[in-house]
Amino acid sequence: MPDEYGDESDLFEIVDRTTAAPNPRPPPPAPASDNARKVVQPTPQALPARKSASSILVSPRQKGNPILNSIKSLPWEYSDIPADFVLGQTTCALFLSLKYHRLHPEYIYARIRQLGQKYLLRIVLVMVDIENHQDPLKELSKTSLINNVTLMLTWSANEAGRYLELFKSCENAAPTGIKAQKAATFADNLVEFITVPRSINKTDAV
Repeated sequence: MPDEYGDESDLFEIVDRTTAAPNPRPPPPAPASDNARKVVQPTPQALPARKSASSILVSPRQKGNPILNSIKSLPWEYSDIPADFVLGQTTCALFLSLKYHRLHPEYIYARIRQLGQKYLLRIVLVMVDIENHQDPLKELSKTSLINNVTLMLTWSANEAGRYLELFKSCENAAPTGIKAQKAATFADNLVEFITVPRSINKTDAV
């Protein structure tokens, strides 16, 4: 029955409001796991093996070449290179047999074009293994002048191997070995002056 305090239905509404469960709050975020806190390290990349600076680099296309058996004083190793032999940072060599050149004359020209301008000193090591070699050598001499390559002739595998060793060993050599020595005294200067004519040697001048 309604009284001065109002209807009971209003009281029930107030009780329902006060006793109703509050809105649930979202749970706090879970602490980050140890794995999530760890910094992900980049995967290291494998670097290619560096070639030894003291070794002669040999192209795999030269497998079976008897020249390799003649390289004994310096180490050599196979490498993926455009030339047949790399004898330094600025020196390379191509190998050519005149027998092969007679059958495939276009081979050496294609190989020279593949080198481009990658090396300052480009050598064509020619094995003279035929009797009538005058005409092929004349042709190769013209080619060397046009393409700025150095022509080296060899008559045996041992000689060719020795040339390769010599170029490699002189890679970092100082020019003092071939530099002319200046005269230190007046007498030495006088001897040099007198011996300028080829008919007078130093023994006659002294």
